[in-house]
Amino acid sequence: MFDRHFAHWPNDLPKAIRFPRTSLGYNLQVSATRFPDKTAIIYYDSRITYAELKRQVDALSAWLQQECGVGKGDRVLLYMQNAPQFVIGYYGILGAGAVVVPVNPMNLRGELEHYLDDTGAGTALVSQELFDNIRPLLGTRGLEHVLLACYSDYLTEPTDLKLPDVVSAPRMEVNAEGVTLWQSIMASGAERPLTPVAVGPDDLALIPYTSGSTGKPKGCMHTHGSVMATAWGGSLWNVMLPDHTCLSTLPYFHVTGMQSSMNGPIAVGATMAIMSRWDRVTAAELIQRYRVTHWRNITTMVVDFISNPELGKYDISSLIAIGGGGAAVPAAVEKKLKDLTGLSYVEGYGMSETIAQTHVNPPQRPKAQCLGIPTFDTDARVLEPGTTKELGVGEVGEICMSGPQIMQGYWNNRKATEEVFVELDGKRFLRSGDLGYYDEEGYFFMVDRLKRMINASGFKVWPSEVESMLYAHPDIQEVCVIASPDEKRGETVKAVVVLRPEARGKVSEQEIMDWARGQMAAYKCPRKVAFVEKLPRSGTGKLLWRELQEAERHS
Repeated sequence: MFDRHFAHWPNDLPKAIRFPRTSLGYNLQVSATRFPDKTAIIYYDSRITYAELKRQVDALSAWLQQECGVGKGDRVLLYMQNAPQFVIGYYGILGAGAVVVPVNPMNLRGELEHYLDDTGAGTALVSQELFDNIRPLLGTRGLEHVLLACYSDYLTEPTDLKLPDVVSAPRMEVNAEGVTLWQSIMASGAERPLTPVAVGPDDLALIPYTSGSTGKPKGCMHTHGSVMATAWGGSLWNVMLPDHTCLSTLPYFHVTGMQSSMNGPIAVGATMAIMSRWDRVTAAELIQRYRVTHWRNITTMVVDFISNPELGKYDISSLIAIGGGGAAVPAAVEKKLKDLTGLSYVEGYGMSETIAQTHVNPPQRPKAQCLGIPTFDTDARVLEPGTTKELGVGEVGEICMSGPQIMQGYWNNRKATEEVFVELDGKRFLRSGDLGYYDEEGYFFMVDRLKRMINASGFKVWPSEVESMLYAHPDIQEVCVIASPDEKRGETVKAVVVLRPEARGKVSEQEIMDWARGQMAAYKCPRKVAFVEKLPRSGTGKLLWRELQEAERHS
């Protein structure tokens, strides 16, 4: 067991904890029983109590059971931005005994087809601004039911906060077979008694998708127990209590936002102040107005937040915990944030395969640009790439982890599951694909990625997936996608393109980027395009992408 870091363990916390052997749905039931009249959700000045949240969750669970035939173990897509309906949808799916498949709202039709084909989901909960992406798939690929949500239905109180267009938009009236409006379910919920489903910690709860070596996103199988580990553990590490309020700006479909800003607060009975879209002024106003205590974010949000010239007029003194992951916070940004708040930015590290954190900096002694130390019950090692040889202090190798938060494996993909796990000392370790090292004190640091992955503002982009989509462009002969350093996003997507002979001189870089925006999620789209005569290849014809990547990093 790696224990070098124990000397700097968080004050007053045990090094191992006993996680609840219950389901995620039971967390909501307990909080609603303990704090029925307490505000669970603040949504642009509108409030939902824990009792009302539980009532709506039960109504949705009953509808899924009775109208959609959803049963234990069935997969249901959850395709929307942060909103009360995401929380209700998530726990409503679990309440029916089913499995949540969170879908990035930036994903388009082609990506949705893969999720449907891979999971066999017959039901999807969708917000109305995304309906056109999934409408053509209704009645195909096994998709029979769509529940359509309108965010503005949950604006029950007037607000002077700036509302995103998707939030203020009125409800769409859709009359199509297989489509049901969200509000009709809530209005008739009492007419459908919920049939309780026995669900325990070893049952499957969640399948978040992550990119993999084939370029196709892979589903990470998480049980109620593994999701509980980081939801519960995160609330202890940066102590969150029922009287605390969390600002939910990270997307809920992403494991960090899901755990730190939804499942964690619900487990302890705290309040979630939810934003559907990031806006630095709204964030500052919510912190001041509702005395927000916890804010988990990404570097780009922090940079934008502290760049607000009007920030000084807001009282943000209620904050007691600020942190994030995905990309290291620049030292200058960290210093400015500490000058403003008196708080150190606490960085962490995790993956979809680990349902958020495996490493977090100890709040009382964080290090800058550092992944942190292994968290509760987590054993982390650095191995020589491609072997099981364990490396020592300062030696760079692949970071591998074993712990209660590790996934069971990849859905419907035994080969990929076998490739990502290794056994050491009788324990199963996950190969992260990330190169790093640990120092004398047991703090871990990232160096590079063993896998060919691009991390754009915390979103992981698999180049081969983007390349396969770009090859559909009629003027592209060859393409190689690489990471390009970006001051704001950390990394951004760059496409190195060889045009077909007849298109050379006639097609611009901007035209390629504009075309891509209509084919794939925005975070995957190339922000840079370079035209070349040919791509570097080995004697066997293998694309030498590393040459392009190294040239880009040193340009």
